[in-house]
Amino acid sequence: MTNPDTIFDFPAALTAHAAARPDHPAVICGSNRLSWGDFAARADRLAATLAGHGVEPGHSVASIAASCVDYAVLWAAVLRLRATIAPLAPSSTPDQIAAMVADSGARLVFVDAANRAEFAAALDGLTLVDLDALDDWIDAAATLPPLGPLDPKAAFNIIYSSGTTGTPKGIVQSCAMRSLHITGARRLGYGPDSVTLCSTPLYSNTTLVSFIPTLAWGGTAVLMAKFDTARWLEQAETHRASHAMLVPVQYRRLLADPGFDAADLSSLQMKFCTSAPFAGELKAEVLRRMPGGLIEFFGMTEGGVGFMLAAHEHPDKLHTVGQPQPGHEVRIIDEHGHDVPPGTPGEIVGRSPATMNGYRNRPDLTAKAYWIDADGKQWLRTGDIGRLDEDGFLTLMDRAKDMIISGGFNIYPSDLEAVLLALPGVVEAAVVGIASDAWGETPVAFVVAPSGDAAALRAAANAGLGKTQRLAAVVLVDELPRSHIGKVLKRELRDSFTGSVA
Repeated sequence: MTNPDTIFDFPAALTAHAAARPDHPAVICGSNRLSWGDFAARADRLAATLAGHGVEPGHSVASIAASCVDYAVLWAAVLRLRATIAPLAPSSTPDQIAAMVADSGARLVFVDAANRAEFAAALDGLTLVDLDALDDWIDAAATLPPLGPLDPKAAFNIIYSSGTTGTPKGIVQSCAMRSLHITGARRLGYGPDSVTLCSTPLYSNTTLVSFIPTLAWGGTAVLMAKFDTARWLEQAETHRASHAMLVPVQYRRLLADPGFDAADLSSLQMKFCTSAPFAGELKAEVLRRMPGGLIEFFGMTEGGVGFMLAAHEHPDKLHTVGQPQPGHEVRIIDEHGHDVPPGTPGEIVGRSPATMNGYRNRPDLTAKAYWIDADGKQWLRTGDIGRLDEDGFLTLMDRAKDMIISGGFNIYPSDLEAVLLALPGVVEAAVVGIASDAWGETPVAFVVAPSGDAAALRAAANAGLGKTQRLAAVVLVDELPRSHIGKVLKRELRDSFTGSVA
């Protein structure tokens, strides 16, 4: 199970931990907790019930819920059957949710009460199971099938991208890909005595990067249904957290909390950050004021090349996102596919064993995600622009795809622009990310609409967008600035913004 040359068997590991330390805490969320023995037993009962409803290896189960103990149980139960879980963001629109569930092929959808009320109409005809009333659904008499063989290429989970137009892309992560995440995490201090404070949702890959290795190595996962700085500090103290994954805006909010300096965080061994630009000055402040090491990850949910910066070991490299992780290759190429010299910006492409199977049901988009070099090797495009220094550390310059990361969530401007262009009177629209103390960055739209009203357009657009996608402002302009080849100059739009955003 620990041999790096083999695929880590996650459900088998959970069973082993339950047998070895049945009384050790496995999952905690607020006042609810399960020991390893109780966690494994509950997951097995749920798995048996799922099997009784026809769930088999390769089938998908979807979930729409806030983090809770039984959400963790659901992950374990689905994977126990060698099935695939598709965790969906409750911030999505009903149309998005319906499209993602259909794309995943899920036979069952687990929801909490709030999300049943929000999405039941959009999911009419599907079987919805109440996650917060699981005892009413579990069949105690159901028979648990034996653990099937492990297929390294089988889908472990499906993570859906943001999207408003069409079906969001389902990123299929294999058992082999997750195995690499798990075994790599062992080098970062995860083990049977780890206590990981998870302050982002269980449907986010950001969370899963810490949550899955914590359980895989027999530690304790402490979940937060909603992030709150005072609550985070209290949870870190109470449970003696050793590991924590936070996005940059959460670090900023924690450091600004009046009670931060009085909190006992001495148990922290390693802190992580990913999902959004992490300013060098903020990294430096985290290093000064929080115990333990600090590691920044940069990469895509799709995989390819991943970078890691051990900030506590490289205080002179805080402006970078680090070096490629072991076994990962990176190239920086120009628009013609030629390698650029160190220090020169270009598109970041990479390859590694930790790469997605592809986008579910979208071979066309999967093919477009790769760049093929002269030797026929596939390199996953990141869509980001960066430069490597002479030590191999990467500095991010810009995001070629203009993706906005707000509060740890990916927002694609083209999706928002499509909604705006569908509104009456809108001739052109461009969406850019504007710096926000609250969210890291937030979307602002520049719109050509000769007789339009900015407030009305913003309200109409936001009515059709997911909660994490909503526009902070709409600015009416006579025309959009363009290059000589007709490309909208979004940098000029960002620089021209003089309003204020939350």
